Amino acid sequence: MNEYDIWIEKYRPKTFDEIIGQEAIVRKVKAFVETKRLPHLIFSGAPGTGKSSIALVIARSLYGESWRDNFLELNGSDARGIDTIRGEVKSFARTRSVGNFPYRIIFLDESDALTSEAQQALRRTMENFSNSCRFIFSANYSSKIIEPIQSRCVVFRFKPLSNDALKIVIKTVCDKEGLRLNDKVLEIILKVADGDVRTATNILQSAASLSKTISEENIFEATSYANPKEIEEILNSAVNGNFLKARELLLNLMIKQGIDGLEIVKQFQKNILDLNLDEKKKLSMIEKCGETEFRLVEGSDPFIQLQSLIASFSKLNGV
Repeated sequence: MNEYDIWIEKYRPKTFDEIIGQEAIVRKVKAFVETKRLPHLIFSGAPGTGKSSIALVIARSLYGESWRDNFLELNGSDARGIDTIRGEVKSFARTRSVGNFPYRIIFLDESDALTSEAQQALRRTMENFSNSCRFIFSANYSSKIIEPIQSRCVVFRFKPLSNDALKIVIKTVCDKEGLRLNDKVLEIILKVADGDVRTATNILQSAASLSKTISEENIFEATSYANPKEIEEILNSAVNGNFLKARELLLNLMIKQGIDGLEIVKQFQKNILDLNLDEKKKLSMIEKCGETEFRLVEGSDPFIQLQSLIASFSKLNGV
């Protein structure tokens, strides 16, 4: 287990009371656990919102010290084929639970990465072993799980954590690790994390390796996130007709600071909303960001695409 995984495990909730930001879901799931009438479940939502943590809390609450013997965790990105379903999953599902429990639990993380054939085989396994096994699916996109599986499960949709909930997590980590940060740095972490606890924890761990007193510079050095002031300066230069300056600042971010092109596009999209421009122009600029993001995902050259993007901003604003 690497240092990052140790941090995640250290601050992962162990009981339902420790889970923050998903109170409505916790209340319903806790009722299932207390009555021991657990249905098949689908946890759907953005990364870092508590899906895996709640699955582990369910196992700990049901089985106590023997939870590892009754809980199988698989990652759909690694074990995504039909052979895994027919082999490891089926073998675990047909085996009796350890202790006085009617069923075991199979947790399929990132299950939206499972192939269609694997999901069809899984559907039959759920039917055949419903008396001895319960399935918990975790997915970023529940729509990628086939309808026959969805219809057999209770679906819970996780929302990104609010800033208030994230502040509690950040404060807890800082208190236990002896880290110091001011309100401005806290706001930057909240903005970068965007409701993702895992990202917030990762930022704190990376920044803490540089200094126990976390500054804005520590945050930007520890993440692939560009300083919002630099993003704002690039956008203002582009829309005001100074394309060469905008290009120079952009290449500085990408080459000297090593900021990923996709991350820059995402930050452009957020900062465009704050520009002092006509609403229709903002909409067009955001549309251009979407086109550029698609091209980058498809493998286009990020330097050419980002320069083309800021050129389109200049043309759009009559330069």
